[in-house]
Amino acid sequence: MSTNPKPNAKKSFKLMIVDDSNIMRRRIERSQQFEELQVVGTAGNGLEALELFKKTDPDVVTMDLTMPQMDGIECIGRLVTLKPAVRILVISALADKATAVEAMEKGANGFLNKPFTDRQLNEAIAELLC
Repeated sequence: MSTNPKPNAKKSFKLMIVDDSNIMRRRIERSQQFEELQVVGTAGNGLEALELFKKTDPDVVTMDLTMPQMDGIECIGRLVTLKPAVRILVISALADKATAVEAMEKGANGFLNKPFTDRQLNEAIAELLC
């Protein structure tokens, strides 16, 4: 008996959503339209995200930057240290180029400005999954 996946079987990915706004966490969860993405948890700050990350081992993370206790920039660096292959989409109202560059230098793979449309969110996630 072969344990290889079927050639046309879609790979599933685990998603963790990190944002200090409960409304924003729920919006991202509801708005993402990928069957292969399973939300394994949500966190309200970087410290919660680190603990949850260790328990759930997500493949994809959406990350706010401005949060209490540990900001997104520091959290990105720590998550990438734990799992270099993790794909991180920064979703932030901080639109200045320097912040985006710093997030990318720490290991983020994409940047989406708030406010965003469902289409923009799904396009940004699609780029991460390629």
